[in-house]
Amino acid sequence: MKSSEKSFDVVIIGSGASGGAVAYMLTRAGFRVALLEKGGLVPRDAFSKDEIAYCRRDIVTPSLFDEYHVIEEKIEGKWVSTPTYESGWSFWNGNIVGGSSNFMSGMFHRLHPDDFRLLSKYGPIEGANVVDWPITYEQLEPYYTLAESLVGISGHFQPHPHEPPRSTPDFPQPPTQENGIVALFDKTCKAMGITPLVTPRAVLSQPKGGREACYYSNFCGSYGCSSGAKGSSREALLPQALSTGNLTLFTHTQATRLFSSDKRKIGYVETVHTLSKKKGRIYARYFVVAAQAHESVRLLFNSADRFHPDGIGNRYGQLGKNLIFSGGGSGQGYLTKEALKPEDFEALMQPGLFVNRSILDWYFIDDWWHGKFKGGLVEWMFEHQNIIRRAAAEIRDEHGELLWGKALGERLYRRFTQSKGLRFEIFNDWLPTDECFVTVDTQHRDIYGMPVGKLRINGHPQDLKVGSYIAEKCEAILHRMGAKEIYSSVSAAPSQNLVAGGCRFGKDQKSSVLDPYCRVHESDNLYVVDASFMPTGGSVAHTWTIYANALRVGDYLAKRVL
Repeated sequence: MKSSEKSFDVVIIGSGASGGAVAYMLTRAGFRVALLEKGGLVPRDAFSKDEIAYCRRDIVTPSLFDEYHVIEEKIEGKWVSTPTYESGWSFWNGNIVGGSSNFMSGMFHRLHPDDFRLLSKYGPIEGANVVDWPITYEQLEPYYTLAESLVGISGHFQPHPHEPPRSTPDFPQPPTQENGIVALFDKTCKAMGITPLVTPRAVLSQPKGGREACYYSNFCGSYGCSSGAKGSSREALLPQALSTGNLTLFTHTQATRLFSSDKRKIGYVETVHTLSKKKGRIYARYFVVAAQAHESVRLLFNSADRFHPDGIGNRYGQLGKNLIFSGGGSGQGYLTKEALKPEDFEALMQPGLFVNRSILDWYFIDDWWHGKFKGGLVEWMFEHQNIIRRAAAEIRDEHGELLWGKALGERLYRRFTQSKGLRFEIFNDWLPTDECFVTVDTQHRDIYGMPVGKLRINGHPQDLKVGSYIAEKCEAILHRMGAKEIYSSVSAAPSQNLVAGGCRFGKDQKSSVLDPYCRVHESDNLYVVDASFMPTGGSVAHTWTIYANALRVGDYLAKRVL
């Protein structure tokens, strides 16, 4: 080893939710940890609500002309490949310290115990690779609780047939403040026999450990938090890890290849500094990959060598298989001044406050007409507050003609002052199939010379069936509330920020990449802890489960392996 090369107990690749959680556990246990992040460290007070910067110019993600993916979609029965620098469809989700956890909306739910036994509970589904998890909800529950405490989740627990059991009576913090329109929402739901629940949020309602409470800007999704209220890895975990003195943070450091020292062990990781382009090596006893599902798979493929000719973890051809996203859809209706009582409209127009409501009634569907099947969760919120995007949606009239001048001004005035969009988002399983996976495209390389990730995307018909069923129920709520211009959209196009699978964990190495503790089956010192471990995604957003599982793996490494 050269004098410029460094050695640690553990190298963690990626500083998001999973990498931060493992770093937290290991540094507190006294191990010397190197944390590699391809992006930089953004100071808390540098986060702004600049829509052009964060949503139009992607200042926290790479240029698609430098780093991109190739997406395969089925068009008229044929698979068509398109680089994302042509389509503009970005699968980068925040390449800075803390990763995409900086930009999440922070709506947190645990998986239900039935999500861990999808096959045995609901049976096989034709065309879907449904399996049970190699661990149970009961094994993960203590780490859900630990994540809840560390991250600082606000909410109020209400018993419900589809709420997972808890070992603590309630969340560590009371709910965030709610817009007054929730009174009408709750009244409407209850009149329809539907139970509205308070949404748990990884957003502080009270100060905690150097982090300030939420300041209710209503700009959570897509934006960093300048008060520290959002429970990102950057705020909730990494400061504590750094305070131990055991963590060395390498920013602007891209991992390009894992080098195998022998058939069973990784010896070092090759890196490139994204600003200087200087190459290096970092040695360690153990390696933890936490680069986001599709990018972790890409790194393992690009680390092929004489010991692993088809990629590390790919002895049985399972690497990259069973890529999953989040199924579902979304919809919206406008609540207007004309349709509401004056007091309800006044409450509606209060700025900043959350809707803070979820519906779990359709997590399991037992319908005399449609049958019995696994359903999903619904989150309720206001339309995204991006002003440019909201205004751009109003530039044409009902006949599609472009508006300008006084007519456009009057339309915008009415939209922004006399109505507000109430939105729902549906989360249901994206079933794993043989036609949704990630590999690498050796014909396309990024600026570092690495073959880019190639994602084949195809949903299962059941995903659309579930989403459509729930969307119809949600539209009925909006109608009952008096909303106008109601619509919903359920499609097979996935959300790019909810990617999982590709390194499925399991007990049988012939049908999985990782063991139940997320160690690569064919390696003694390599672990993968981001959402790629998930064999099925459940019907909630993945982040709380990512946190919990990474804390579980970090605990295992600290106590049993090192």
